[in-house]
Amino acid sequence: MNRLSKREQVMIGAAFLAAILASGYLYVVEPRWAEIKNLEQDRIPAREQVLTKARARINQQDTVRSELAQISQAVEKLSQRLLPGATPPLAASALQKEIKDLAAAASVEVRSERILQPVERGDLLEIPVEITVSGGIREITSLLYRLEGTTMFLTLKDLKVRVISVGQPRELLTTLTVSGFILSSGPPQKAEKPAGPPKG
Repeated sequence: MNRLSKREQVMIGAAFLAAILASGYLYVVEPRWAEIKNLEQDRIPAREQVLTKARARINQQDTVRSELAQISQAVEKLSQRLLPGATPPLAASALQKEIKDLAAAASVEVRSERILQPVERGDLLEIPVEITVSGGIREITSLLYRLEGTTMFLTLKDLKVRVISVGQPRELLTTLTVSGFILSSGPPQKAEKPAGPPKG
């Protein structure tokens, strides 16, 4: 029997190794690679869904930021119309001064004033002040007009008009209850004592 030459032995060994590598690729590597590709293909829709949700959240965050900015601007604008002062007494004092300044500008005389009990209005605290003034119809109308046009957020809660005397039908005694507002920061405090009885 003829022995194989060294060259033939190398060629046979190389062919055998190539056959092993080819078999390994066909039966191990290629199926595994196909399995990985199929798995990746299955994951693509899920990843796209996650990406879509992430984009929606980003867009929603932009919307929320825009809404928060608008709300902040509205709150800032409203806060500028609230009464100055962090407590009901300070706010009531500021409201009294505002009304008296408007009364002086309208040429009416302040007869009496008193601070009423604060009232909770959600996040706001209503500060009502009762003030009695005397003057003619034109002056009282001017005062009401000035109250309506003030930059402060004020509401007219009550209005009572009566004639001072039968002999002076054009001189009116007018009692107004005007309210301003501050941010609520606790339970309402007790109202202060009336400033004094109406003067003659």
